[in-house]
Amino acid sequence: MEDRRRHRVVLGVMLSIFLAAMESTVVSTAMPRVVASLGGLAIYSWVFSGFLLTSTVTMPLWGRLSDLLGRRRVFLGGLTIFLVGSALSGLAQNMAQLIGFRMLQGLGAGSLMTIGMTIIGELFALERRAKMQGYISGVWGVASLCGPLIGGLLTDHASWRWVFYINLPFGVVAMALIATGLVDRPRDGRRPVIDYAGLGAFTAGVTALLIGVLEAGRVASWTGLDVAGPFALAIAALAAFLVIERRAPEPIVPLRLFSRRMVLAAAVTGFLAGMAMFGAISFVPLYLQVVSDMSATAAGVVLIPFVLGWVAMSITSARLVLRIGYRIVVVAGMVCLTLAFLLLSRWSESLTLGVAMRDALLGGIGMGLTMVPMLIAVQSAVARADLGTATAMIQFFRTIGGAIGLSVMGTVMAWRLSTGLNRAEALHGVFVTGLVVCLAAVASAFLVPAGRAQDLARADLHGEPTRVGG
Repeated sequence: MEDRRRHRVVLGVMLSIFLAAMESTVVSTAMPRVVASLGGLAIYSWVFSGFLLTSTVTMPLWGRLSDLLGRRRVFLGGLTIFLVGSALSGLAQNMAQLIGFRMLQGLGAGSLMTIGMTIIGELFALERRAKMQGYISGVWGVASLCGPLIGGLLTDHASWRWVFYINLPFGVVAMALIATGLVDRPRDGRRPVIDYAGLGAFTAGVTALLIGVLEAGRVASWTGLDVAGPFALAIAALAAFLVIERRAPEPIVPLRLFSRRMVLAAAVTGFLAGMAMFGAISFVPLYLQVVSDMSATAAGVVLIPFVLGWVAMSITSARLVLRIGYRIVVVAGMVCLTLAFLLLSRWSESLTLGVAMRDALLGGIGMGLTMVPMLIAVQSAVARADLGTATAMIQFFRTIGGAIGLSVMGTVMAWRLSTGLNRAEALHGVFVTGLVVCLAAVASAFLVPAGRAQDLARADLHGEPTRVGG
């Protein structure tokens, strides 16, 4: 019965993460119909940016709240917000409403991946945890790949509103599985202290940072007042946040976590890998269509090997770390990612579909070898009381890296075009930028401690797995 309930929780977590990951991409194919129905073309990009903003900003906050208040209660609260946001998005009557409801949806989505990974980290000991985290990462990859296809099918055969409504029945099932399967650990009876000052400063700082980054990407410049203003606010708010956290008795983000070498290595490597891959992957379809003169369908096909390589190596790498340790797997992943960018930087007008798919596959393999081992390593290196926060911070740095990478590379492309270079030469600069970032990420991967995973794991900090039951 204990195993049956644990499996119920895992299924609920997987279903929730599938929905959250799908929602980050499913809207792309529906947006032409959305604009035709609601108007608001001038602000429609915020349908994507608003979701990204709220889901990213709240990741560390959800993680810390789950440490303080319990996984079950906070996860179900986040899932409820996600489903309410989904329902309201489907009911939106204008573009401004849709953007607001998508931001609410993103607020809930920030909890699902973060706390879902944390729950898996508590349910299983190291060896089973490694396998399960690989499967969870695979679910995320498949959902991201399926999102545009599902969005297109729903839009063509039902309505664009079903892009959001589709979450409701599956979300209710996930909620029932979690509610009936997971029981939080008994707390010590002490009332949790919420660091509201730190919460406010962090939210203001990261929100301003992302707004500045998104605006810089939109205008392809980092010097205007509309970009410099948010960045100045971000610097001030985040500086205040650091001061507050050093003094807070129960900080939202315990800075002591970064004194652990494993956490620091995961944060830096995840940020750089996310900056390189998620930034540049957005320009691969553009290159294929405007330089190599491929169809939109062919450009989409090229990304399939990337996702499949990520999924396959996420599962494989989770097993490899148990045999050969974290460092060698992570370094190998970053070397693969660097080689992928070296190949991307050599693309030309004569690029063939097969070569493009090969290079995308190598990039996916690199990401799969990097992300899951770092997550497992961090979860094995921190105390259970910090598990949610540490897991959330790894997700946060990877996502922030992707947003900054996209903006930086967009600026590089625009600058090279403004100097008179052609489109192929401009996009070549994007891939070279990714290559430079990858080289830095290879260096940061050596921060990961050497040794066998079992030897590095702090089993005494975790104790018994989270109870499951009625």
